[in-house]
Amino acid sequence: MAQSISLSLPQSTTPSKGVRLKIVALFKTIGTLTLLLIALPLNALIVLISLMCRPFTKKPAVAAHPQNILVSGGKMTKALQLARSFHAAGHRVILIEGHKYWLSGHRFSNAVSRFYTVPAPQDDPEGYTQALLAIVKREKIDVYVPVCSPVASYYDSLAKSALSEYCEVFHFDADITKMLDDKFAFTDQARSLGLSVPKSFKITDPEQVINFDFSKETRKYILKSISYDSVRRLNLTKLPCDTPEETAAFVKSLPISPEKPWIMQEFIPGKELCTHSTVRDGELRLHCCSNSSAFQINYENVENPQIQEWVQHFVKSLRLTGQISLDFIQAEDGTAYAIECNPRTHSAITMFYNHPGVAEAYLGKTPLAAPLEPLADSKSTYWIYHEIWRLTGIRSGQQLQTWFGRLVRGTDAIYRLDDPIPFLTLHHWQITLLLLQNLQRLKGWVKIDFNIGKLVELGGD
Repeated sequence: MAQSISLSLPQSTTPSKGVRLKIVALFKTIGTLTLLLIALPLNALIVLISLMCRPFTKKPAVAAHPQNILVSGGKMTKALQLARSFHAAGHRVILIEGHKYWLSGHRFSNAVSRFYTVPAPQDDPEGYTQALLAIVKREKIDVYVPVCSPVASYYDSLAKSALSEYCEVFHFDADITKMLDDKFAFTDQARSLGLSVPKSFKITDPEQVINFDFSKETRKYILKSISYDSVRRLNLTKLPCDTPEETAAFVKSLPISPEKPWIMQEFIPGKELCTHSTVRDGELRLHCCSNSSAFQINYENVENPQIQEWVQHFVKSLRLTGQISLDFIQAEDGTAYAIECNPRTHSAITMFYNHPGVAEAYLGKTPLAAPLEPLADSKSTYWIYHEIWRLTGIRSGQQLQTWFGRLVRGTDAIYRLDDPIPFLTLHHWQITLLLLQNLQRLKGWVKIDFNIGKLVELGGD
């Protein structure tokens, strides 16, 4: 009897792992909501003062041929930025987002004429296409510019044929999107064009890595999911590990299968850079490059002719039309290697916040003398709440000075004197409601991405 009692005590007094996770989620979410509530009066005051100053701000231009522009990805800063750029040039912008993000704070921007929600394309592809088609017809859309999530980019390509009868779709065809979005297929394509890329292997079984002969390699390798993984994409564990057992344990912990292939890519030490390019018929019309990292939340334009030539060669060879962003590593010998491609808008587009030519780069058909780049006087962009969080990691006066200098030299990517409301509604409507939804379900989250406008969750979108 005594033995039976001693065995039952831990079961009745120790919370299960699931209960502990719910408790952590509860306090984490309540703590974050409290901090947002504390910041609310100051942000509201900033927005109120900005609204009082709005009559003195620059008015939108009057376009010679105004167009109706449909922009997707309404929860994300990059969609807001494009909406502002089109609006400033005298065009009418309709913003859309998935039903889950009906609470998008960017819908309240004065650059947005109308806001709609649509079904999640991965759950209802036909419903998604039909919803887009209905909006295109109702709003008499001239051009659809997808600001895709990683999941939606392929479905926007599938919808292109149905939409093209009524408007221009500024996006790649489905076969091109599929190739660009596949890390291994993209690497193969770039290599076939004579462009510099790391050595790569497609992995469909953990045993391929466990049995790989790393002794013949001069560099380490990393594993990346070919399909987008918002959490594991930040894991840059170098292979092989210290022991074969550690390598096997790590690889087996990943969801590798023929249905969910991964890429094992040569890890090249060097400087990380990212690009955004807007292209039409192979012409590079808008381009920017910035130093980068695994979780990038600061963008400052960097002149890098080698990378621009790499991108120009690639898009011209394939005669691409759409938006393409690439990640590069520039090795110690100066060679720039493209390590990943995303067939969609990059958040680096925020560096064009004060450029008057963005709309023409997207909508114009006349070739440009040279690709547009961020203006020489444009400031680097950041997200103030991410910067505030960085204060928790500062451990020296020098770090504090660097942090303060970054704020002084840069500008918040969301706040604008002539369009201040999204600064309030993103933080205190969109993110707050997402947190309250998670609180209701006692659901955990990894971090808040104010740039993308969502809670990063394990297994999330």
